[in-house]
Amino acid sequence: MEKKGLPKGWVRTTIDRISSKIHYGYTAKSTKEIIGPKYLRITDIQNDSVNWDDVPHCKIPSKRYQNFVLKSNDLVFARTGATVGKSFLLDKPHNSVFASYLIRIILSKQIHVRYVNYFFKSKLYWTQIHEGRVGMAQPNFNATKLSKIQVPLPPLAEQHRIVQKIESIFAQIDACVSRLERLIPQTSSVSGNLAQLKGSVLKQAFEGKLVSQDPNDEPAEELLRNLHKDKKLEFDKKGLPEGWIKIPLEFVTENFDKQRIPVSKSQRKKMQGSIPYYGASGIIDYVEKSIFHGDFVLIGEDGANLLARSTPIAFIARGDFWVNNHAHVLKTIGNIPLEFLADYINSIDLSPWVTGTAQPKLNQAKLKQIPIPIPPLNEQHRIVQKLESIFARIDAKHQEMEKLEIQLKSIPDSINMLKSSILKIAFEGRLVPQDPNDEPAEELLKKLQAKKSEYGKGQESGHVG
Repeated sequence: MEKKGLPKGWVRTTIDRISSKIHYGYTAKSTKEIIGPKYLRITDIQNDSVNWDDVPHCKIPSKRYQNFVLKSNDLVFARTGATVGKSFLLDKPHNSVFASYLIRIILSKQIHVRYVNYFFKSKLYWTQIHEGRVGMAQPNFNATKLSKIQVPLPPLAEQHRIVQKIESIFAQIDACVSRLERLIPQTSSVSGNLAQLKGSVLKQAFEGKLVSQDPNDEPAEELLRNLHKDKKLEFDKKGLPEGWIKIPLEFVTENFDKQRIPVSKSQRKKMQGSIPYYGASGIIDYVEKSIFHGDFVLIGEDGANLLARSTPIAFIARGDFWVNNHAHVLKTIGNIPLEFLADYINSIDLSPWVTGTAQPKLNQAKLKQIPIPIPPLNEQHRIVQKLESIFARIDAKHQEMEKLEIQLKSIPDSINMLKSSILKIAFEGRLVPQDPNDEPAEELLKKLQAKKSEYGKGQESGHVG
């Protein structure tokens, strides 16, 4: 027995000295038929629990049944495989026996079984397991090695106090975790609502309901007639606010698709740089040269996203950049804000203008036909400004929700670290105060040894096999 580094009244002992029996399980074939007892296997123990309804049965001779039947407060231990070292405390009998890849530990009745069970979850225990296991592809840890695992043992009364304190703290932690985990679907719901809110705001914007109309603004009809003096335009004003018109997209944009140059991935590897290379859904690479310079609206030409809308269809590219043949390249005319066009495209259902199902495509001819509502130029700028203000707040809230969701999902790892720290403190004798009136653990071990000697070898003998 060692006492170095331990509180007064504690000793450092081994599993075999505080156990009455340590042995392997029974080798049998499991069956789904309801024949014989349940047959507990390593795979049946998941997250410190067993779903006994899923545990199969097995045939075992009645004369051998008593040697392997599991009883309350038995500890079983995985001795091989990915879960080697994992233990499970049986809370009540289930008319079951245990498989040969498990080791059963029957503790002496004078030892608090839950104290040892918590020790089996501590870093102090797992350090010894990692140092003693053998095999890489199929790690294992036999009963002899298990029996020599060192345990810091306090007086029995202190074992009870430690268990009570651990369970009290863990219960509080688990209750907090449960409340926090209930927030995860709520954050996802909020994010979904924010996306819907964006859609609702865009709908209001292009129905003329987001900002007020100003009778002093030059009507959109005048703007378009000035832009196309050589053309006889027909305007749709039905259902639109005063001063608004609806007209096909080709009359308010200039198309630069002919300047696009697709570059294969292998070719791009040879021309890596800092210039954005755009595809149908945004930047997909960076290259050393540009083929466009200025401010443009890019609109996805093909791909499932045209219908799925998991990312924006339209986005603004500024400065120097390159575009492949999967995104249309447009400029607005008449000082119409690029943002107004991009926001409108992102607000509507494009399916009436998309061709193909296996590979959806919005070709240039169809793109030109898309009708777009045009308010007075001043109102366009007010709409864009209002949308940017609202979207900035929505995006900030969305980022806040994403950050919160990430934090919430990291809770299990943080909780495991917290519980590990609590167990470390417990097995160093720092979780509860010592009581000088407690019978020292050394005396407890002497009594256990005396009892083993009294019963003689082969009964409560600390047998390992």
